[in-house]
Amino acid sequence: MLIILAGLPGAGKTTLARELARQIDAVHIRIDSIEQAIRDSATLNRPIGDVGYRVGYAVAEDNLRVGRTVIADSVNPLALTRDAWIAIAKRACVRAIEIEITCSDTREHRERVETRTPDISGLRCPAWEDVISRDYQPWNRRRVVIDTAGNSVEQSATAIRQALAE
Repeated sequence: MLIILAGLPGAGKTTLARELARQIDAVHIRIDSIEQAIRDSATLNRPIGDVGYRVGYAVAEDNLRVGRTVIADSVNPLALTRDAWIAIAKRACVRAIEIEITCSDTREHRERVETRTPDISGLRCPAWEDVISRDYQPWNRRRVVIDTAGNSVEQSATAIRQALAE
């Protein structure tokens, strides 16, 4: 199965992806980690563009083909990126579920963004203005929406596991 997490920075994607990966023994593929590793390699002499996503797609497909459950953790802001994840699941002949992680409480979301410290060496966390001005296209298909506002990680992970079981 391919579990595709999407949502704005600070909504709780990575926290949930890590917890869910522990609970269900899944591979966690985090685009932020891939992109920072590419930046750190000093071989990139242009904007990173879609390179991190392309690497993530390839690693996800490899793991799906050997029977692993994969959790893809990225902002996934465009129909193009969303479609690419679905195409990978189809090529690997596995089920895909899209889950949008939100934080409906603007004050809580902003506090998360403004107080978080990077857990990846060299990663620059986005400022609140970067988050709210980001190009994040509306969804054009069904997906599961998990609102993390006021919920614990365990409550949100339980909601995801329930959606996976349906």
